[in-house]
Amino acid sequence: MAEAAVRPALPTDVAEIARIQVSTWQTGYADLLPPDVLAGLDAEAAATQWLRTIEQGPASVLVATEGRWVVGFCSAGASPESESAAADGTPAPDAETVGLIATLLVEPRWGRRGHGTRLLAAAGDALRAAGMTRAIAWTPEQNTAGRRFYRRAGWTPDGVLRTLDAGGRPLREIRFTGPVALPLE
Repeated sequence: MAEAAVRPALPTDVAEIARIQVSTWQTGYADLLPPDVLAGLDAEAAATQWLRTIEQGPASVLVATEGRWVVGFCSAGASPESESAAADGTPAPDAETVGLIATLLVEPRWGRRGHGTRLLAAAGDALRAAGMTRAIAWTPEQNTAGRRFYRRAGWTPDGVLRTLDAGGRPLREIRFTGPVALPLE
C-alpha cells in the first residue's frame, strides 16, 4: 500500500471531495435511496458547498490520501443542540461539548485500508482540540457496514432514531456516540 495519511482539506480538493461524495452515495446507498434522488446528485453544487465549508466552517473538513490520491473525507464540528438532543428534544446535559461527525465517506474502491479509521481519529483529535468531550454520528439503519464501523471504533447506538424524507421514501437513521479520543492500533 502507498503511504496513507489524513490532512486538512484545501480549496483545491473540493472537486475530488464532491466526486467521492456523489459516486460513493450512488454506489453505497443504491439500496437505500430512490434512483431519482441518486441520479439528481450534483457534484458541482456539492463542490460549491464543500468550498464554503472549507473556507468558512463551521465544520472542519479532512481528507484521507493514499499516495497522491484523495480517497475519502470527513467533516466534523460542534454538534447543533438539536442533533445531540434526546428523542423528546430535551437538550443533552453535555450539549456544549458534543461534536458531530457530519460526513465520513471513503470511496468504495479504497475501502478496507484503514482510511475511515484514520479519518475518524483525526476528526476526534480536531474535536478534542476544540473542547469536545464526545461525538455523535448518524448512519442509516440499513447500513450494516456503517454500523459495524462505528462499533469497531468503540461507539454505540444511544437509542435515538430519526426518519428523514429521502425523495418520498423514509430513511431511518441511528445515532451513534463515542469518544473523541480514538487511538490508532
